[in-house]
Amino acid sequence: MYVTGIGTAAPPARYTKAQCWEAFRHSAWYERLDQRAVLLVRAVLQRENGIEARRLALDSLSEVFQVDPDTLQRRFELAAPDLATQAAQQAMQAAALGVQDIDAVIVSTCTGYLCPGLSGYLSERLGLPPGVSGYDLVGQGCAAALPNMRLGEALLASERCRHVLSVCVEISSAAIYLDNDPGVLISACLFGDGAGAAVLSGQPSARHRRIRWRDSETLLEPAAREALRFEQRRGMLRNVLTREVPALAADSVSRVLDTVLSRAQLRTGQISAWIVHAGGRDVLQAIEQRLQLRPADLRYSAATLREYGNLSSAFVYFVLRAALADTAPGGWWWLTAFGAGFSCHGALLEVM
Repeated sequence: MYVTGIGTAAPPARYTKAQCWEAFRHSAWYERLDQRAVLLVRAVLQRENGIEARRLALDSLSEVFQVDPDTLQRRFELAAPDLATQAAQQAMQAAALGVQDIDAVIVSTCTGYLCPGLSGYLSERLGLPPGVSGYDLVGQGCAAALPNMRLGEALLASERCRHVLSVCVEISSAAIYLDNDPGVLISACLFGDGAGAAVLSGQPSARHRRIRWRDSETLLEPAAREALRFEQRRGMLRNVLTREVPALAADSVSRVLDTVLSRAQLRTGQISAWIVHAGGRDVLQAIEQRLQLRPADLRYSAATLREYGNLSSAFVYFVLRAALADTAPGGWWWLTAFGAGFSCHGALLEVM
């Protein structure tokens, strides 16, 4: 399998940490939450945490504090198909493909629910033929991009498809929940909205660098499920985020990497570019320390986190696009994402 096109999309509205703090300070939630919670939000939004700004599908930050099921659902219904379409169009353009060339669409999300699923909305907006297969994957959290691509790999291997469109879209502003829990508040300060897309093909592109998917691996630890997950409260998604996540992420990333490199008879030092889901600054630092990397090795992840925040499943598309735009050295690239479950996935890419 080859990645022949990459696209990304984010809402036009850019909000800095300082703007988020001012909006919170003037909201009703400033008085509604307890003093410890307010101090935590101030610390996250005023101190260095690896994030400078986020893109949110909102006309005003005051909308963040409208936390009710109907408002959040409408936000997802409006923004998710729009961003998914923008990212998909970019990916198809990069691959020099038209709608008649796409045989299947796979869409992943965890921040909202539609029935029929997003694949139908995306197919309609792109103008794909009615015979195109659509697959909707939900509930895989920040890790979803790689299972999405692995399904694409299987469809290509079946020889029933020539080109598969892989899309992840997350409207984190449609999954806002506020209470005094530290994990809930940190989540509200970390996540942004965005979509990523990739065209997966059975043959390489003649126009761009050759990105070949060589091997992949998955690690699922259900015993750690309560460390990172969504739950339902009052008809809304509430993120469970615990202190164990950085260590869990670093351990799982290391184990998946070791498994794939062992099969390929490669060493960590032979990886020339790291396409890593960041999660947050502490998570990224934990991975850096565990794998004995330099900060420069994770520069694309750090830069994406700083400008967009945690984009959940869409994040790694942004990182991969940044590495390609920077003409990162060819050779072996490592693509990895982790999230709810607790799950971790990795893929070895050969880039020429």
